[in-house]
Amino acid sequence: MPLWLLIVILAFAAVTFASHFLFPSVRWFFRLRMERVVARLNERLERPIQPFKLARRYDMIQRLIYDPEVSKAIIEHARREGVPENVAFQRARGYAREIVPSFSASLYFGLAIKLARLISTSLYHVRLGHHAEDHLKAIDPEATVVFVMNHRSNMDYVLVTYLAAERSALSYAVGEWAQVWPLSRLIKAMGAYFIRRKSRNALYHKVLERYIRLATDAGVMQAVFPEGGLSLDGALAEPKLGILKYIVERHDLSSRDVVFVPVAINYDRVFEDRILVKAEQIGERRFRARISVILRFLFKQAWLRLRGRYHRFGYAGVSFGPPVNLRRFLEDEPNNTIQKLARQLMWRIGKEIPVLPVPLVASALLVASAPLDRPALKERVNDIVARLPEAHLYLPHDDLSYAVEVGLRNLLGRELVEENNGRFTVTQEGRALVAFYAASIEHLFEKPRHSDFSAAARL
Repeated sequence: MPLWLLIVILAFAAVTFASHFLFPSVRWFFRLRMERVVARLNERLERPIQPFKLARRYDMIQRLIYDPEVSKAIIEHARREGVPENVAFQRARGYAREIVPSFSASLYFGLAIKLARLISTSLYHVRLGHHAEDHLKAIDPEATVVFVMNHRSNMDYVLVTYLAAERSALSYAVGEWAQVWPLSRLIKAMGAYFIRRKSRNALYHKVLERYIRLATDAGVMQAVFPEGGLSLDGALAEPKLGILKYIVERHDLSSRDVVFVPVAINYDRVFEDRILVKAEQIGERRFRARISVILRFLFKQAWLRLRGRYHRFGYAGVSFGPPVNLRRFLEDEPNNTIQKLARQLMWRIGKEIPVLPVPLVASALLVASAPLDRPALKERVNDIVARLPEAHLYLPHDDLSYAVEVGLRNLLGRELVEENNGRFTVTQEGRALVAFYAASIEHLFEKPRHSDFSAAARL
């Protein structure tokens, strides 16, 4: 027998041995280890990790593409596009592989939570406002909990992951910006699933819909952004019904209720603010994440820290509002449920928005007809505070004067505001950004920006 043939035979034998004996044993070892880790985690979490999140990714993809509703959509897609059914089936499989995450409890609680805490507290002074603790603890343990949040920054994912760490593992829907290697692998391991926000493909939407409904039926804790994307002007946007519709429609409330928890987020500084304002000005929502930009930013902050010149970017505030019970909501609002639910949730989020130093000072300066000195600026901020008696106001050290100084320092440092002879005014170049921050609390005043919010208050 030739030597080369013997080598080939031995190679095939080694592969066969590994695939039939070695690899299954290794997978079984890690699977057993993961189950032990999850069991320990579930002892301390308020809401245990659902078995749905722990299912093997391959098994979940198979379950999804052989789902009866997806099978019907595959046949319809093949007929509509004039392609063989096996081609449509492979396309559905590709969508499923793109959507389904590969959740790792060890990575999520061992690395992601610690990293989220480090990033959040390193970049901001994180403050938890109203947290409705009694309401949250009263939620049925068997209910599916959905955190519903306004979308100010991509930091929202990090911040809420950190603050919800003691409750359970969150499942996020993330857009195309996150499909950047190696970020995409990390995000999928944290349990997030990718969505194509602008896709009009019916087959894709059916695969996405079925995944979300399966997760909801299984009780997976989720986090969604009703606005459907980052706020370009800083204000609360009209809600979109996509994911909310998938969660609510045809859900069997007799077996498991759904509870929506409003989460309101605000910042003294949004890192993407210039990109978002520019997109608003040109009227086109097109901005892509580049890993080089992210790495450059991180290296710059690390260098400043090493030189002792690093300062955090102000405050980040998060408030949790009273939950909305879907079963009870359906009893009160049997018609146009999803539209009314979306408006109600956005209204509740709006009520909980934290009022921070920079939005306060930005609001005061933006409407000033002339430059303001410090006493006049503090008086105007005090007037704004008086008009917001029910708002969740955060004043550092409970000192209004100090809060004004904090907001002013942030805006001066970024050259959005200039000082001349002790008087402060918004620069021409900084006006759009100052308006961006003022808009975050605009809806709290007597005349809200969107009529839908006031209409929701009457529901």
